[in-house]
Amino acid sequence: MTSISSESYSHYPVMLTESINNLNIKHNGYYVDGTVGLGGHSIKILEHVKKGFLIGFDRDLNSIKIAQKRLQEFNNFQLIHSSYTQLEDTCNKLKIKQVDGILLDLGLSSFQLEDNQRGFSHRYDSSLDMRFDDTDDGLTAGEIIENSSIRDLTNIFNEFGEERNSFRIARAIKESNEEINADTLVSIISRKTAYKYRIKTYSRIFQALRIKTNNELDHLELFLNDFMNFLKPEGRIVIISYHSMEDRMVKHKFKDLKLSKELKVLTKKPLIPTEEEIFDNKRSRSAKMRVGEKIG
Repeated sequence: MTSISSESYSHYPVMLTESINNLNIKHNGYYVDGTVGLGGHSIKILEHVKKGFLIGFDRDLNSIKIAQKRLQEFNNFQLIHSSYTQLEDTCNKLKIKQVDGILLDLGLSSFQLEDNQRGFSHRYDSSLDMRFDDTDDGLTAGEIIENSSIRDLTNIFNEFGEERNSFRIARAIKESNEEINADTLVSIISRKTAYKYRIKTYSRIFQALRIKTNNELDHLELFLNDFMNFLKPEGRIVIISYHSMEDRMVKHKFKDLKLSKELKVLTKKPLIPTEEEIFDNKRSRSAKMRVGEKIG
């Protein structure tokens, strides 16, 4: 398991002001941060929640450890090293029936991208691990590549990366005699991609492998099917997504819940970061926020 300092780069919680405003925080409310990361959103929630409680989840143990230190001035929270899909079990253990608000920020943190040993970024030569929880026994991205056929990889790149050259890249990977790590993967993509499209193609292929490795869309689907059970009437759900697949899933679920008169959708169109935020943190540029309120 890797360990890098959170002080080695700036930490920018994405759409922080919008998140706090749309959670409509009560000083005695109960809240969930489903993707704690380094705790940027959690800190701001706890500053508003004086007599309430925060439950935070993250699959990355390194992130949990750092967030725990950053939140040490507060005593009304609990961090869970697990997926936000474990909300039901956690609430049952804590004897909490429902909460006043849930926040999900589905993005990859700078902390993870800047870790040059885990394979999340195409900028570093490393093994292709890509597991959020590198303490578990799940397959790494490298093992998924090794165990997949050309057709399997093509489907992964198509479905999770929406990459137009999926087949060409998948075939080149499987026909390569090189050991596939981050550096060789970038080299293969480069050979099969026009120069002006390379950066975006690197990002799409690495994204696709990361989503597959961590079953990210399966986790989101499970959550979207269950979260209403744990929201109080007039409780808020705030979800920040970063690519079209996630956003479509959230949009369609909110629409279904609106039609069944269970959820008031507060964002007709998704909110996006301000120009100032994008200038300060370029990784926020693809963020889209959707907000709903449970109808009591």
